[in-house]
Amino acid sequence: MGIRLIRGIAVVLVLGAITAAGAFAGVYHVGNFTLKDNSGISPNRLPRHRQAPVTAYLRDWFSTGDGSHIPALEGASGDFDKNIHVNAEGLPVCTQKQLTARSTTDAKRACSEALVGSGTAEVEVEFPEQKPFEAKGPILFFNGGTHGGTTLLLVHTYVNVPAPTAIVVPVELTRIHRGRYGLHVAFEIPRIAGGYGSVKTFKVEIGRNFTYKGKKTGYLTASCPTGHYYAETEPRFAEGILVHIHVVLPCTPKE
Repeated sequence: MGIRLIRGIAVVLVLGAITAAGAFAGVYHVGNFTLKDNSGISPNRLPRHRQAPVTAYLRDWFSTGDGSHIPALEGASGDFDKNIHVNAEGLPVCTQKQLTARSTTDAKRACSEALVGSGTAEVEVEFPEQKPFEAKGPILFFNGGTHGGTTLLLVHTYVNVPAPTAIVVPVELTRIHRGRYGLHVAFEIPRIAGGYGSVKTFKVEIGRNFTYKGKKTGYLTASCPTGHYYAETEPRFAEGILVHIHVVLPCTPKE
């Protein structure tokens, strides 16, 4: 089946609760499939000429118009504003081996010092000739270390699908130089429940403040020299569904 593409352009330049929080909200339709996104960074007011710690929050919902099984999220890639940085220097490192086949409690115990974010996910599972069911589980984000210009972020979730299952997703965050963009993010999601499981929703926050060599910093930092951030992302789903999202996100310069 060929790729079905929807392009969503969201230029958020108005005042209100959403923009004041540094968020963008969008609804994107591809045939019977719908993606709802409400993500952003906090705080919205940031220095004009220096980096300051921030927290990214990602909130996405996937559904179908007729209630049929949701196409599985297979992966995504995206480019983000050059004024948003990832800084893992000085943080302890967790390895994928330390997280594999571990419960949430065990993963946190093994890599507590490398924890940089958390949240929850809901998965919909539909086996052949069975009623679909949903499973919820926590998500943890761990620093996987930096090699060259790429920082590895390890995403761990533990859900019942139908048996307790640990899923570990490596996410690569790479510095780039492409016009207004300076950070490339890419990941692939393994098959859930033998391919019968699909992500229905996730709500997560990524960010951690820490001190390194006597200086306070954050895993994610940002500045606001122009009053806007730019982002382009392309999540991919089963059934050849590709969603292209382009957003211009406002921020407020200070100093």
